[in-house]
Amino acid sequence: MSLTCKDLVRDIRQAHPVTNSLLLRFEICCLEVQANSTKLLAVLGRYFDGFVTGGTKPDIVITAHEAAPPPLECSFAIKQPDPGKTKIKEEFCNLEDGRIVRKRLTGMVFIFGQGQHLTVGPCLENANQVINFINNRFIEYHLNQGSFLTHAAAVMQNARGLALAGFSGMGKSTLALHLMSRGATFVSNDRLMIHANGKALQMTGVAKLPRINPGTALNNPDLNRVIPQDEQKWFATLEGEELWDLEYKYDVFIDECFGDKRFVLSGPMDCLVILNWQRNNSRMQIRQVNPAERQDLLPAFMKATGLFFLPNGSRPHKDPSIGEYTELLSGCSIFEISGGVDFKAAADACLTFLANGKMPVTE
Repeated sequence: MSLTCKDLVRDIRQAHPVTNSLLLRFEICCLEVQANSTKLLAVLGRYFDGFVTGGTKPDIVITAHEAAPPPLECSFAIKQPDPGKTKIKEEFCNLEDGRIVRKRLTGMVFIFGQGQHLTVGPCLENANQVINFINNRFIEYHLNQGSFLTHAAAVMQNARGLALAGFSGMGKSTLALHLMSRGATFVSNDRLMIHANGKALQMTGVAKLPRINPGTALNNPDLNRVIPQDEQKWFATLEGEELWDLEYKYDVFIDECFGDKRFVLSGPMDCLVILNWQRNNSRMQIRQVNPAERQDLLPAFMKATGLFFLPNGSRPHKDPSIGEYTELLSGCSIFEISGGVDFKAAADACLTFLANGKMPVTE
């Protein structure tokens, strides 16, 4: 008899029954997270504060089990590292009714497919991985309705939406938080789903808090509380690349830093800004670009669906091509920011667009 996700999920739920639950509403989708750990649910409730709801029938039920990962008699394949990285973090096994993903470092196991969604292992110790799994269930839900997945942050102001993309290390999250400090509303930090709504584009974000490095925090007064005082003193002694290249990361709780009702998950996408600048003393440049003529910029915006996505039905899934992203963006205003890094000037330009729909191009 072949191994199935359905049987694995049933056995784990029987061995480690859940005791409490948390309801979350992410725009059109309601998720119920059930767990056998009240401490884990408290952590999740704090993280997703603002999206907690009640009295709603869930579209997705996820169970999280604080327990030793079960022995799995299946052949795992290695998930190759993303380009530019070397560390192998995950392995997976495809079954007839879903997929198992196992984290090599933590031992966390994730099982999903055909309406089953379960994680088991040291969940409380690795709550960030449980959070990512919850958000990935929402992403899968949206992609199966035809959205494209993108690697972008996003904000809104004056009923206009602006997405921010950039190659690794360009500072899209930092720029989004500068815009937050000047009145914008947060939509997403790192993942954005896009779909056409007639001739316009609609964007949907993910309920994941920004994770920032010390350089971002020290250069934005609204983020001072993110870093403990003793660590701030040490970071303040560092300069330039030494500060920005630190591997430390801190969650930014939007309500604590910017106030209530500053985090929404959807809105129109009126503009895409692609950061393509460098840390030097040259003048920042802004130019409007045609995606068909500058397809070299689009990989900064495109995002592969990855291990945690399974399509509905039995048809093989193929991620959208660069041509399909180009067509999707054909009716959107797209701007490249190049030259030297200047977050204030970039924020000024983005706020001008959000105010009147016009970007102050420099050439």
